[in-house]
Amino acid sequence: MNTAAATTLAEDLTGEVILPGGRDYDALSKLIVHKGAPAVIVRCHSTEDVRKAVRFAREQDLLVSVRSGGHSNAGLSTNDGGIVIDLSPMNGIEVVDADDKLVRVGPGAQWSEVATVLDGHGLGFSSGDTTSVGVGGLLLGGGIGWMVRKGGLSLDNVRSVELVTADGDVVRASTDDNPELFWALRGGSGNFGIATSFEITAHAVDGVTFGTITYPAAEAASVVKGWARYLRTAPDELTSHVALFPTFGGDPNPVTIQVCHCGDEASAEAAIAPLLALGSLQSKDISRIPYPETLVDAGPLPEDWQPTVRNRFVPDVSDGFVDALVTGAASFDTLFFELRSLGGAVGRVPADATAFAHRDAAVMLNAVNLGTRAYNLDAAPGLDAFWKSLAPYTKGAYSGFLSELDEGDMAAVYPPGTRARLQAVKDEYDPQNLFSRNPNVEPSTRG
Repeated sequence: MNTAAATTLAEDLTGEVILPGGRDYDALSKLIVHKGAPAVIVRCHSTEDVRKAVRFAREQDLLVSVRSGGHSNAGLSTNDGGIVIDLSPMNGIEVVDADDKLVRVGPGAQWSEVATVLDGHGLGFSSGDTTSVGVGGLLLGGGIGWMVRKGGLSLDNVRSVELVTADGDVVRASTDDNPELFWALRGGSGNFGIATSFEITAHAVDGVTFGTITYPAAEAASVVKGWARYLRTAPDELTSHVALFPTFGGDPNPVTIQVCHCGDEASAEAAIAPLLALGSLQSKDISRIPYPETLVDAGPLPEDWQPTVRNRFVPDVSDGFVDALVTGAASFDTLFFELRSLGGAVGRVPADATAFAHRDAAVMLNAVNLGTRAYNLDAAPGLDAFWKSLAPYTKGAYSGFLSELDEGDMAAVYPPGTRARLQAVKDEYDPQNLFSRNPNVEPSTRG
């Protein structure tokens, strides 16, 4: 990279250009579980900054990573030797029309900030479930948060997107403007440009009933089966996760059920009651709280850890699936798994309305094997066998919870029909694949 050109770029930006050795370079070049060594980091403060950064990347022939919150499990929002276009300063949150519940959000805002601002207006929508997750990456990939069954995926609430394309042009995508691009942006991740602003439809939210229920580890299979049966008919206002935590060689942990009900307290009590009768109830801690308090701080991992993260969708949570899941997971000391309930509003969106292609799923299975990179490489054959045992019951994948983007995972994220349609949009907006550091759909000229 031409450092003189980088100096010229810095003089032309509202934001900052940070080179190796510069202030904050070390912090900004790494993610939560990945380290990078980019040639340059550009912290953008405006759409115009993004345009200039994109054109600079093209002129200098640099590998491009785009960052909003830096939570990429696959390390996509940093790189070695390229450019990181950091959107975190573009974190504005504006209630444009309270009556129409129209909100404008910058891609660098974090979900705790968005939820808190909206809560002050009696508004909210299903967002990420971690405080520091960035808006941009989640809205382009999906968004399976605590009100997903009532309000749909986070991306289902997007009205329009402002986008900087690979040519450095600014376009608007909505149902009326560039509708095919708008379709692709909702589920196709960062393949088509850099989103610099989102308009979102929020919903009236007056607190939620939220908390945790636990059952003995010995009852794991029966509790998960009962949980799944009930969620098939549960009201849309109720979203729930069920999880088993790793033992790290100790005694098995209790089965943990988390619940979030976004209706009134009486309805919440009735909806949650069946989940208190799935076995030998060990504990419950459920209360009425503001929606922003449902979001948790992910917290730092040990310095040398690099977990393996993988997921699949489950159309029908059968008893056979649960037995295979619970039995298989028990063979690992370091494996966390959760089932996130879907259905409800997610399933009522037409399958071809967005590029998120998995509307028929009952739940998403997410599994994280904790430990160092070396440990997880050693564990890979066992993990592969575990996922193979579940293959008869699963299909599809969610791009946001993948640490490896291999060919099989990408085929699961984008089924053939979806991929073909996405590729046509890629051909139009990024035929040279400038934006490749994402769950990538290669243009036909390169595929």
